[in-house]
Amino acid sequence: MGNKQKNVTPKSVVSRHTEYLALLHALRDEGEEWVSSSSLADRLNLTSSTVRQDLSYINFFGISKKGYEIAGLENEIADVLGLNEVRNVVVVGAGNLGRALSQHLGSSESGFNVCGIFDVDLQKIGMTVGSLKIMGEGTLPSFVAENAVTVGILAVPDSAAQDVADKLISSGVTGILNFTSAHIDLAETNASCVDARIVACLQELSHAMIQKSTTFCSC
Repeated sequence: MGNKQKNVTPKSVVSRHTEYLALLHALRDEGEEWVSSSSLADRLNLTSSTVRQDLSYINFFGISKKGYEIAGLENEIADVLGLNEVRNVVVVGAGNLGRALSQHLGSSESGFNVCGIFDVDLQKIGMTVGSLKIMGEGTLPSFVAENAVTVGILAVPDSAAQDVADKLISSGVTGILNFTSAHIDLAETNASCVDARIVACLQELSHAMIQKSTTFCSC
C-alpha cells in the first residue's frame, strides 16, 4: 500500500474524500476491518469505478477479494486532507451562528480544535460559550500567535468580513471558513478560503428538489 499523493486533486474528489472519511469512521466504530469499493459506492450512491478513481489520488490500494483495510485507508485520507495533526481554530463573531459553531464544530477526531471566540460587542465580551470565554477582537492577533491558530471562521456581518479576514491572515492564520455572503479577497496572500454559504446551499437544494419533482402545475 502506498501513500504518495498526486499533485492536483479535483475539488469534486476532495469533497468525496470527506464523505469516504466519515463513512470509514462509522464502519470502524461498527467493528468492520475491511470494505470493498462496491460497498463504499453503494453507501454513497456512487459507482465502484468512481470510488477506485478517487482513491487513486492517494495511491492506496485494495487487496483482491478483501477490499480496502479500513483503518489504513481512513488514516491515509485524513493525511491527504491534512487532518492527522489537530488545527487550532478561532471563531470571530459571537452571534447565534458564531456561538453555535464554537460549541459544535471541532474535535480531536475531526482534526480541529475551536480554542477561541471573539466579538466587538462589549456586552458579549466576558460571557461564556460552552467552555470558552468571549474575547474582544483587539486581543485576536496576540491570541492567534500565542496559540498557533491556523484556521479562522468568519461569522460576522458582511461589512466586517474582509477586515476581519485581513486581521486573521496578518496574525498568522492561513485558512478562512467564510460564513458570510461577502467575497474575501486573498490576493497577494498565501491563505485559502472556503465559503460556507447556507442560503446558497438552500437555493441549490431547492433546484435539486424541482429537478426531481414529478408534480407539475397545469395552469
